[in-house]
Amino acid sequence: MKKGFFITFEGADGCGKTTQSKLVQEYLENSGYEVVWTREPGAKGLGQKIRELLLHYDGDVAPMCEAFLFLADRAQHIEHLIKPAVDAGKIVICDRHTDSTIAYQGYGRGEDIKQLKYLNELATGSVKPDLTFVFDVSTDIAQKRVGEEKDRMESAGIEFHKKVRQGYLEIAKLEPERVKVIDANNNIEKVFEDTKKTLDCFLNLKLHK
Repeated sequence: MKKGFFITFEGADGCGKTTQSKLVQEYLENSGYEVVWTREPGAKGLGQKIRELLLHYDGDVAPMCEAFLFLADRAQHIEHLIKPAVDAGKIVICDRHTDSTIAYQGYGRGEDIKQLKYLNELATGSVKPDLTFVFDVSTDIAQKRVGEEKDRMESAGIEFHKKVRQGYLEIAKLEPERVKVIDANNNIEKVFEDTKKTLDCFLNLKLHK
């Protein structure tokens, strides 16, 4: 494999995407692939400082300030981790990426989606995921999974999270080739089986072109 792949895991808080991303990492490594697991915000170094601000700052944060902090983290992440790893033939698994900005700050916060897409392009240098999983789960179930201890984003309220969920479904409708929706209302094992089937189809298609 001369060039690697960039695979992102998306969904509202409590959807189980992090768990699934770790299971996929293990599955791919056991299949002989070299895998890099990472996350947004806060991959490492500077990103960890930005993550702390985004998730735990206890004052008011303007929606566009929030968006720009995510974008700053993303620009650093693409340049120093994601692009070099993909160019080296590795599979990069990323827990959240550009679609989170559209779903959360766009659909959730009500910021201009067209503008956010443009800013995402700037932050990433037009690097896009090869495959994106959106783990769709009812908002009620998701909130129960999150539990009582919530960070700043998780505490935004039920209506906000309903908008985020709908945002992800709209994104999937607009880009069906890249974005695959997985029913995450099921148990971990069933969700992983569904995810693995979609992943295997993607890899077979890409590697046997």
